[in-house]
Amino acid sequence: MRWQGNRESENVEDARGSGGGRPPGGVRLGGGRGIGLGTILIALVAGWIFGINPLTLLGMLGGGDLGGTPVAQQSPATRPPADDTMARFVSVVLADTEDVWHEQFRQMGGTYREPKLRLFRGAEPTACGMGQSAMGPFYCPGDEKVYIDLAFYDTLRTQLGAPGDFAQAYVIAHEVGHHVQNLMGITAKVEQARRRSSEAQGNAMSVRLELQADCFAGVWAHHAQKARQILEQGDLEEALNAASRIGDDALQRQSSGTVRPESFTHGSSAQRVTWFRRGMQTGSVRECNTFEARSV
Repeated sequence: MRWQGNRESENVEDARGSGGGRPPGGVRLGGGRGIGLGTILIALVAGWIFGINPLTLLGMLGGGDLGGTPVAQQSPATRPPADDTMARFVSVVLADTEDVWHEQFRQMGGTYREPKLRLFRGAEPTACGMGQSAMGPFYCPGDEKVYIDLAFYDTLRTQLGAPGDFAQAYVIAHEVGHHVQNLMGITAKVEQARRRSSEAQGNAMSVRLELQADCFAGVWAHHAQKARQILEQGDLEEALNAASRIGDDALQRQSSGTVRPESFTHGSSAQRVTWFRRGMQTGSVRECNTFEARSV
């Protein structure tokens, strides 16, 4: 991926030296009761096996409100060091998503509000609960921030079998896709519908939400390539491989040897590849409407 020398975003917060903000006596989700370490471990293990966002699990297990206030005051953040290559890489990718989505929102008659991307290690308070490195990268609509422990990229490469810088860029673009959904009001509508639905129906809605974020990541890649020719040989294959490796069926098969389609919340490997490819090929936000598709 050609990224060196490109613009870096001003929206990257480096909190890796702050030590996080874990409150004493267990994690407290906004407005909810305290959650002990045992509950956190259950959420992390279940999230890994079943592909469920552990922040969502912690909210359900603790009775908290994921849209509430931060669990603790976030420590002051700084700009990443100039010699930190990986931090510079995510800054460039974030800047590229900003350029693409500003133009897409302008064409739709709206204004794009840029998210922050916060680098952390270990644990970090968010408006959605206490984030943990074991959760992998995630987006919190409550504070409009993408959170990532850069050690996840080692996991992506060594444990999930998805190496390459464009695979890493896809991860950022997917989380920014969730921010786009939040700005468009899609996230709130899905959450409201999930509260009125059965578990199976809620899982199905989550799958469509995640696949749309994959498609939005493809939309970014399409326009970034068209404007700046960022792709090198093998880059597209890296992203498609990453999408495949983090499908619910692939993760369940790797962790337990058993695939349970009714528990899918992110989509199968084939679905994730299909929707990323659709966004990449068309570059159209309208083509990413997973909620009106008869099947995904």
